[in-house]
Amino acid sequence: MENRVALVTGAAGGIGGTVARVLAERGAVVAAVDHDPERLAESVEKLRADGLDVHAHPVDVTDGAAVERLAGTVEDTLGPVDRLVNAAGVLHLGEVCDYRDEDWRATFGVNVDGVFHVSRAVVRRMVARGGGSMVTVSSNAAATPRASMAAYAASKAAATMFTKSLGLEVARHGVRCNVVAPGSTDTPMLRSMWRDESGRAGTIEGDLGSFRAGIPLGRVASTANVADAVAFLLSDQASHITLHVLTVDGGASLGS
Repeated sequence: MENRVALVTGAAGGIGGTVARVLAERGAVVAAVDHDPERLAESVEKLRADGLDVHAHPVDVTDGAAVERLAGTVEDTLGPVDRLVNAAGVLHLGEVCDYRDEDWRATFGVNVDGVFHVSRAVVRRMVARGGGSMVTVSSNAAATPRASMAAYAASKAAATMFTKSLGLEVARHGVRCNVVAPGSTDTPMLRSMWRDESGRAGTIEGDLGSFRAGIPLGRVASTANVADAVAFLLSDQASHITLHVLTVDGGASLGS
C-alpha cells in the first residue's frame, strides 16, 4: 500500500474503521469517509495520533452529487485514488410483513445506492488512469437467507452483484472489483442484535428455530479478520483476482 491513496467509506464504524487503520499501517494515505462527522473526527484523531496518514471527509453516501464532489476533493488534496473500499452499511431488523417503508429505503439508500454513488465517482477516475482496485464489504447474508433480515440480505445481494458486474465492465481498463462477505463480526451492528450476555454464545452455536447455522470455527470474527481480507484483495498479491467474493464467516454459511 506504499504511496497508494485509499478511500474508505463507513470509516467511523467497526469494519470500516479497522480497514482504514490496516491500510494506513501498510503505507496508504487514507481518505476516511462517514456520514457522522463527530464519530469520524474522533476515529481519525486516534489514527493520526498513532502517526497514520488518515484524513476525515464527512459525507452522506446516499447523496450522489455530494459523493461526486467528495471524489474530486480527495483527488485534489491527496492525489489519485487507486484503492476504494465500500464499507458503509446499515441494518434495520424486522420481518417483511411488518417492515416499514422508511427502513427499506434507508437500508437500500446506504447499502446499494451508496455503493453505486461512490463506485461510480471513484472507478470512473480509475478507468481514465488505466488501473485501480476496489472492494465492497457485503455479507454472507447476500447468499444465505436470514429471518428478520430480508432487507439487509437483499441489499447486500444487490451490492455484491453490482460490484461483480462493474468489475466485468472495467476489467479491460485494469480495474479490479471484488467483494468481501463477512459473517458475524464483533461490531456495534452485531452487538445491537444481542439482547443480553448470551448473545455471543447464541451466535456461535446457531439457532435451529430461525434456521441459522452456527459458526464451525467456534468464534465471532474480529474486524481485523475482515480488514485483512480486504487488504489482500486490494493488494498487488491479488493482481489476477477480480469479480470474486471472499467469504469471511468461520464457515457459518457452509461455503455457500
